[in-house]
Amino acid sequence: MRRGHIAVVTAASALTVLAAVPAHAAEYSSALKIKGVQYDAPGRDSNSCATGNTDEEYLTIKNYSRTATVNLKGYVVKDATGNKFTFTKNHTLQPGDYVKLRGGHGTDSDASNVVYRNNCNFIWNNDKDTIYLYKSSGAHADTHAYTKSADDRDGNGYITYHG
Repeated sequence: MRRGHIAVVTAASALTVLAAVPAHAAEYSSALKIKGVQYDAPGRDSNSCATGNTDEEYLTIKNYSRTATVNLKGYVVKDATGNKFTFTKNHTLQPGDYVKLRGGHGTDSDASNVVYRNNCNFIWNNDKDTIYLYKSSGAHADTHAYTKSADDRDGNGYITYHG
């Protein structure tokens, strides 16, 4: 085989490998990524602010950088229908650190790694949805689509994306 043919075969093999990566697993250039989502809060869903369980629905965002500290202020989380939450306060994630973005009302805490949406409505659908994470610049940081039947094999309402 001539060298030109080897390059074509190698390029074709690379395209085959790229085509095998599912579209919902797009990778963006960002230290912050979605680690996982508790899209279906345990128990019967109730968005009552007094007695509901929206605080049991959460998104875990992790800083996967080895060196960079990232401030979440200005970052945006959205679902497929446009429901969104914007981090309006400073919340700093050191390398390897994470935050759980919870529904409901509570006190944000760097020490407890939690930020509350201060909204008693659920944001993630229990059957399927898409989660978008945008940097404060507006650039994509991470995106994941899920379906309960395909992605939640143990049926516990939690899906892990990045280890």
